[in-house]
Amino acid sequence: MNAPTDPEVLHRAERQSQVVAALQKVLPPSCLLWHAEETTPYECDGLTAYRQRPLVVALPESEEQVQAVLKACHALRVPVVARGAGTGLSGGALPHNLGVTLSLAKFNAIRRIDPRSRTAVVQCGVRNLAISEAAASYGLYYAPDPSSQIACTIGGNIAENSGGVHCLKYGLTLHNVLEVRGFTADGEPVEFGSEALDVPGYDLLSVVIGSEGMLAVAVEVTVKLIPKPQLARCIMASFDDVRKAGDAVAAVIGAGIIPAGLEMMDKPMTAAVEDFVHAGYDLSAEAILLCESDGTPEEVEEEIGRMSEVLRSAGATAIAVSRDEAERLRFWSGRKNAFPASGRISPDYMCMDSTIPRKRLADILLAIQEMEKKYGLRCANVFHAGDGNLHPLILFDANDADQLHRCELFGADILETSVAMGGTVTGEHGVGIEKLNSMCVQFSAEEMEQMRAVKRAFDPKELLNPGKVIPTLNRCAEYGKMLVRGGRIAHPDLLRF
Repeated sequence: MNAPTDPEVLHRAERQSQVVAALQKVLPPSCLLWHAEETTPYECDGLTAYRQRPLVVALPESEEQVQAVLKACHALRVPVVARGAGTGLSGGALPHNLGVTLSLAKFNAIRRIDPRSRTAVVQCGVRNLAISEAAASYGLYYAPDPSSQIACTIGGNIAENSGGVHCLKYGLTLHNVLEVRGFTADGEPVEFGSEALDVPGYDLLSVVIGSEGMLAVAVEVTVKLIPKPQLARCIMASFDDVRKAGDAVAAVIGAGIIPAGLEMMDKPMTAAVEDFVHAGYDLSAEAILLCESDGTPEEVEEEIGRMSEVLRSAGATAIAVSRDEAERLRFWSGRKNAFPASGRISPDYMCMDSTIPRKRLADILLAIQEMEKKYGLRCANVFHAGDGNLHPLILFDANDADQLHRCELFGADILETSVAMGGTVTGEHGVGIEKLNSMCVQFSAEEMEQMRAVKRAFDPKELLNPGKVIPTLNRCAEYGKMLVRGGRIAHPDLLRF
């Protein structure tokens, strides 16, 4: 076989040999992958439309090995992309062509459950649901529950500040984590937060949670646990009009009720999930709301009554209340399986993740329906309606380059329309590579320079997850020109460059 002659291929091969040689000194053979057939499974995360094979995959088994890998890569100026379970949906774990993918899958031990302090100390690779399973015997659980909780890891939740269907009442990852321990890009040990009520100095825990692996590599996390409620019941409310459903969400919150969960699905999504899990959804409804109450039996009964009254006044055509725990779980099974259900009806999907004011839920749904016509693609919608976090799933075929291009334009249009409605380009999935261009619409050059300054303070060589989250000024300028040239920009007043 002839040796590679392409300069880029040759450079990659030389760089790979150099990195492998350095990492072989600090990792056993079983913890280092670099052949194509070994590294291909790591070429993307849950955003499968974009793929890149990593130069090397490191799978350390101890904190000392993580530290040694970071030090070696720092000395060689090699980019490092930390990876958990790979369930992220924004390309945050997309490998770097000339970098190391640092898989933390082996860090899956639950160190300690403390029922007195209601805390758990876990390694970063522990699955979200595994924390609640381990705490169940104490009558406790971990509240944030992303739909991927059977697979996603707490380290990935930290990176993206994940939420879940119960985030309205119990908060996001940020509100349920006390301490994060890990390493900076050069292998220096670092701790954020504390098990105490407060820590001296700046609140850097709030900085690292949601930083998408750009500031540090987490290895251990201390989370809050809360008591399992005595009872939980769920309302399924049907609406014959999406505007009525959107207005009902605002009405529930406006009535001073904070449900344990408040989710919304449109007709295409309910059809997809009902065919998949048979949750008992009303397929004639244009939209359904799932509204949950939890607490003591007396509290639940009173709140279910109040919510039912508000929903009827808002125009609900049918209301069903779970009669037992099995039916409650069945109602939620549809919402929890929205993404895999969409995978059954389309070769690929791209899940967007913007956030808007609750009062604009109907407006964005109607706008998305018009975008379906504009881009010639279907879109099924599921929302964390209580906090205005959208999850439109654009259905397409990634093998068709034109469909992928139209999907990208469709997604950008949703994000930019959300900003025009007073929202943001992301809620809980992160920016990654998916929303880089849309960052140019929401933030000015000065604002993004401040973000870069924070990154440089932690990672001066910019080796941790480079090329993600914060777009370059040149990229923003080119994106603005492209929108204007193509006549696609729906909100020219939003262009900041």
